[in-house]
Amino acid sequence: MADRRAIATAARLYFVYATRIVDARAARSTGRGRELPFLRLRFPGDPAIIRRRAKGASLGRVGRRAVDGVWKEHERRNCASRGGVCPPGGGVPTGAVIILFSFDYIAHYENQNEYYTMAVVFLGAMMGLVFSSNLVYLYVFWEITGIASWRLIGFYRGKTDVLKADKAFLMTALGALVMLIGILAIHGLTGTFDLGAMKGTALPLGISALLLVGLLSKSATLPFQTWLPDAGVAPSPVTALLHAAVLVKIGVYVFARLFLSTFVFDEALRTIVASIAGASALVSAGAALVETDFKRIVAYSTVSQIGFIFLGLAMGNALGAAGALLYILMHGLAKAGLFLSAGIVEQNAGTKEITKLGGLMRSMPWTAVAFLLCAFSVMGIPPFGGFFSKYMVISAAVKADEMVFGAVFLAGALLTILYLFRLFTKVFLGEPHGVLAPEKSRLMVACVVLLAALSLVGGLAVGWPSELARVAISQMLGVAG
Repeated sequence: MADRRAIATAARLYFVYATRIVDARAARSTGRGRELPFLRLRFPGDPAIIRRRAKGASLGRVGRRAVDGVWKEHERRNCASRGGVCPPGGGVPTGAVIILFSFDYIAHYENQNEYYTMAVVFLGAMMGLVFSSNLVYLYVFWEITGIASWRLIGFYRGKTDVLKADKAFLMTALGALVMLIGILAIHGLTGTFDLGAMKGTALPLGISALLLVGLLSKSATLPFQTWLPDAGVAPSPVTALLHAAVLVKIGVYVFARLFLSTFVFDEALRTIVASIAGASALVSAGAALVETDFKRIVAYSTVSQIGFIFLGLAMGNALGAAGALLYILMHGLAKAGLFLSAGIVEQNAGTKEITKLGGLMRSMPWTAVAFLLCAFSVMGIPPFGGFFSKYMVISAAVKADEMVFGAVFLAGALLTILYLFRLFTKVFLGEPHGVLAPEKSRLMVACVVLLAALSLVGGLAVGWPSELARVAISQMLGVAG
C-alpha cells in the first residue's frame, strides 16, 4: 500500500509539473493562455526539480525510485512521440568538441561574437528540430539551421566566400520551399500538422517527392550536392559542423522520422531513394579521387557517405535502419576529426592544395595519426565504428535481395579507401614541398586526437550505440528487436 501511494504521489508531482510547463509555454506562444493545437510541442519535465519535490513530500527511498521510474517512462514516451526516432547522441558532443577547437582557431579573427552566436543557434535549432512533434515547428527549425549556416559559410566576408554562402543558402532554401509545398499538401490530406496523428498515412508519390526534394537538398545528395564542397571556403570548424555534426545529418534524420516512423514507405519510393543514394555515392567518390583541394576531397567524401545512410534507411528492414542510425554517429565523429585535421594543416601550412603539401607526418605527427584513425573509420576498417555500420547497411541490401545496390555500395566503400589513402599519402607522406609547419595549438590537436580515440572506442564498444539504434528502430518499425 505504501509503495502504491508513493508511486501515485510521484506521478502526480511529475504530471502537475509537466502540465504547468506546457501551459506556461502555450500562454507565452499565444498571449492569451490558450494553446494553439497546430503548434503543440512537448516539453519534458526536469527530473532534478521533481526529485526535490518528492523529497519534500517525504517519499523516502521508495518514492525516489518511483520518481525515477516515472521519469524513465516519460522519456520512453517522449521518444515514441517523436516517432521512436531517438538519434544516436553524436551531434551535440561532436559540436561541443568543434566549439572547443574554435577557441584557438578563431581567436585571431575580429567577428568572433557572430561566429559563436551563429554556432550556438545552429546547434540549438538542431535540438529544436529533434524535439518538434509537428511539421510546423520542424520546418521553422529546419530554416533556422539554413540561415545560421549561411552566415557561418560566409564568415570571412570575401567576395568568393559570400558567393559560396549565397549558393548554399539558395539551394537549401529552394529545396525547403518545395518541401513546404509538400507539408501544406499533407495538411490538406490529413487536416493536421501533428506527426503522431499522421502515423500510418499513405502519401501519394507526388507529395513524397516534394518532401524528398527538400531532404536531398539539405543533405547535399545528388543532384543537389554541389553547394557542400563549395562550402569549404568557410573556417574548418564550420565545415565540421556542416558535414559532421548537424546540417547534412538533419536531412537523413527527418527522412527517417517521416518515412520510417510516420508515413507508409512504399516500394516505388524505396527504389527511387536507393537509386539516388547509389548514384550520389559513386559520383562523389569519383570526384574525390581527382580533386586536389584538401577540404573539397573530405566534402565529397561526406556526400558519398550520406548515400550509405540513405541506402540503409531505404532497405526497409531493421538491420539497414539500425546500421544507418549507427553510421550517423560513427561518421559524425570521424568526419569531424578529418575536417579539423584539415583546419590544422591549412592554418599552419597556409594552403589546402594537396599538390603543395607533403611530408607533414614529420612536423605534425599527432595530427597525422589522428587523421589516419578517423579515415579508417570512414573507410570501414575493423575494428573502427564505421566498419560495423557499413557492414550492417550492405548486409541489409543483401537481406532485401537488392544485390545490385549491395554491389554498388561495396564499390563505393572500395573507392572510399582509395581516395582517403590518396589524401593521406599526398599530405602526410612523401617529400615536403616547402617548410614543414609545426603543430602550434595543443588544444586543436587534442580535439582531433579525442575524436580519433572516440572513433576507435565507438568500434571497440559498439554494443552500446548499437543497442540505442536497435531500440529506436524497434519503435520506428514496430518490430521486436
